[in-house]
Amino acid sequence: MSGHIMLTSHSRGSGAAAAHPIQWGAATPAQRGPIIASVSAPQHRNAIGTHSGSYAIYRALAVAAGNLDRGHRPDFTDTAPAEAIGPHPQWADARNIVSLDPYGHMVASAFAEQIAAGVDIRPTIAITKAHINMPELKAAIDAGRLRPDGQILMANGDVRVTKAAIDPVWYLPGVAERFGIKESLLRRNLFEQTGGMFPELITRSDLKVFLPPIGGMTLYFFGDITQLGKPETRVACRVHDECNGSDVFGSDICTCRPYLAHGIEVCIEMAQEGGVGLVVYNRKEGRALGEVTKFLVYNARKRQVGGDRAETYFARTECVAGVQDMRFQELMPDVFHWLGIRRIDRWASMSNMKHGALVEQGIEVVERVPIPDELIPADARVEMDAKVAAGYFATYTPAASDELALPKGRGLAE
Repeated sequence: MSGHIMLTSHSRGSGAAAAHPIQWGAATPAQRGPIIASVSAPQHRNAIGTHSGSYAIYRALAVAAGNLDRGHRPDFTDTAPAEAIGPHPQWADARNIVSLDPYGHMVASAFAEQIAAGVDIRPTIAITKAHINMPELKAAIDAGRLRPDGQILMANGDVRVTKAAIDPVWYLPGVAERFGIKESLLRRNLFEQTGGMFPELITRSDLKVFLPPIGGMTLYFFGDITQLGKPETRVACRVHDECNGSDVFGSDICTCRPYLAHGIEVCIEMAQEGGVGLVVYNRKEGRALGEVTKFLVYNARKRQVGGDRAETYFARTECVAGVQDMRFQELMPDVFHWLGIRRIDRWASMSNMKHGALVEQGIEVVERVPIPDELIPADARVEMDAKVAAGYFATYTPAASDELALPKGRGLAE
């Protein structure tokens, strides 16, 4: 192991960007060029950050502990996507997709020649097939809401899906334009708020692509995904932001898992009708404020004078985090442009922010599908009353202001 440290914060003459230029928004991967953020050969790098950035520290620990060869190159044999996605016309407009690499699943084939020549280019998207099963789906079958067909939905509740994992890839000029700010301001704040982790944000203005150290997303497709992008294809969708406590462990202070299960049910129905269902699962725990912050807010809600009530629901979050929400749904529509989706026929969401972001990006939402009232846990009534009062979509009348002042959530010790 060499003791020499290769810094990437300054260009080396002909530099990485000159060796492998990136033309964001190009119509083909060859014209666009590869995204190279691997650290094995710094002279090839043309992006800031690293691949699988949210796991970079674990990777560093594995190298330091001797468990991983620092020069390891992946073998892409038999790793090709289980289903083809794209290209779609939206890929050729640099304004449509700014937070993921639309060619990220094509790396092994599109850049095979460069990889064979020794350039360490890695996929940022992988597509496979699986079966999923949630107890709620079997309950929906038993209740007669879902009908097993032996193709999409099995009698035991198994559902056949295609799924895609997507790591974030940010085109910094496009992200800045999306938020109406200067690229220099975006780069400075990314540098400062990560504790100076990525000096290239400041010193390498020629590098325009950033692989941030954040979680990405997983897509779950129901039905024939080759039909996506066709005007006649009907689409049902649930965009779901991660909530580990509810999604995995069934915590009842929110409606996350019930709405996720309901969204999957809507997607299965659409697939069985010949359309396509899609669940987008984003790693944005606690509204991207983090789970520690979320639990602190829970404590504050339950301990406050007057009990857990809707009128202070958002205020308690702001007291701890300084902001109600940091998910920035403005970047969320990118995945729909990647899939060629211009219209969502059934949208299983009550979020005004998500809906507004889609409409702003020119994606039509035909029908909004709220969570059925009977699926809302009792302790989650505070959340629902607060959201509906704040303008979130629902089919029932928002609670009166005096009712919002009533405690509906359990106490902390209950």
